Amino acid sequence: MAAAHPQPDPDNLGLQVAIIGAGITGITLALGLKARGVLFTIYERASGFREIGAGIGFSPNAERAMEALNTGVLSAFKRVANPNGQDYFQWVDGYRSGELMFKLYLGKDGFQGCRRSDILEEWAKQLPASAVRFGKEIDTITESGPGRPLLLHFKDGTSAFAHAAIGCDGIRSRVRQLILSPINSLHQPLPSPAGPSYTGKFCFRVLAPMGLAMSALGEQLATTRFMYTGPDAHVVTYPVADNTLLNILVVLSDASETWQHAHFTAPGSKAEVLAAFSDWTPTVRTIVDRLLPSGELEKWAIFDMAQYPCPFYAQGRVCIAGDAAHAAGPHLGAGGGMGIEDALVLSELLLGAQLYYDNHSSGGGDVMLGIEKALAIYSDVRYARTQEVVSATREACDLFQWKDGLKVGRDPERFAREVTRLFHGVWAYDLDGMVTEALNRLAEEAVKGLVPESFNF
Repeated sequence: MAAAHPQPDPDNLGLQVAIIGAGITGITLALGLKARGVLFTIYERASGFREIGAGIGFSPNAERAMEALNTGVLSAFKRVANPNGQDYFQWVDGYRSGELMFKLYLGKDGFQGCRRSDILEEWAKQLPASAVRFGKEIDTITESGPGRPLLLHFKDGTSAFAHAAIGCDGIRSRVRQLILSPINSLHQPLPSPAGPSYTGKFCFRVLAPMGLAMSALGEQLATTRFMYTGPDAHVVTYPVADNTLLNILVVLSDASETWQHAHFTAPGSKAEVLAAFSDWTPTVRTIVDRLLPSGELEKWAIFDMAQYPCPFYAQGRVCIAGDAAHAAGPHLGAGGGMGIEDALVLSELLLGAQLYYDNHSSGGGDVMLGIEKALAIYSDVRYARTQEVVSATREACDLFQWKDGLKVGRDPERFAREVTRLFHGVWAYDLDGMVTEALNRLAEEAVKGLVPESFNF
């Protein structure tokens, strides 16, 4: 079987990859490694797989990355993906006229949505139980000796060996802190401000019963992806859970909100939402009045890493992926897909390391150097792409909330042009080219003698 946990004696290990975090990026990376026969263990701080029940959509590039990672990843998503009422994302002027501004074709059955908890559970079924260790919160990562595996220390006092450690531990990543520490001192405090910051936006996330949604909005509005735009706010709706629930995302702007870095949520209320949309169109008022539950609601601050980006994604044999590396807001529906793209290129590069290790079972410094080069290449080939998506996501939110100085958000023709540019910039990405570039660069390192020749595959 492709997944086995590290044993106490590192000299008897096959090449082992430690994945820190069992969210979307971590679990898809695990499935990509499984398909390639690379040994791995997932370490997750929670007591089990845990995701909020809110909805998520996966764009066309994300689906292509799923298929390239492991056909089981894509088929699992399709089992829980909600069918589109129409294969369009439609934007409506939610503030003034209530008229359709633009509809963007998603492709046949494209950009489908599901509940986060549903897809995580479906993917988890493909992992053997021995591949995941729950209740393991990473504390430090240290070298166990020249040419030897890394030693992972957890906050419960236990430890484990691995040849490479991949931090998929989310926006508040501990592994990010570690790789930004001084070289050869991964356990030192973070010396850099790189990390998440509040974007001036917060949101409410609600799953409404579909029967209630259809009675309030009608079948068309309840079964197709819509966004209602306007000044300083927007509302997104789309069906999930086999058309039994309507996912509702209400995004509001408020730069004056104060959020403690350790807390991404705060108490809110339906009254707060009603007040924010009191002068919007009847459809939007119906959504917030009839489909949001009464009383107290939890509001979520939207943080990203646009202001304080991570300057690199790898140091030595430790790297970060997904939100740990390049957290973005939800406005382009791209965050999950970026993590899956990361998982794809990491899987291919780590396969290269596995091929060498299989032929040199004694390991040693040359194996470790090869892993370092592979992770450095991952950082290089993913950096520009992911940072562009973080920036584009902020730009998209400003467009949806009519914040641009040229008032593009109020002009249907110009709005259509900008929306198409932003979404297609995410979707029309050459995944094959990304992987080819990464593997070619690894082969070039072999030619230069910086990694073993066996990497030249």
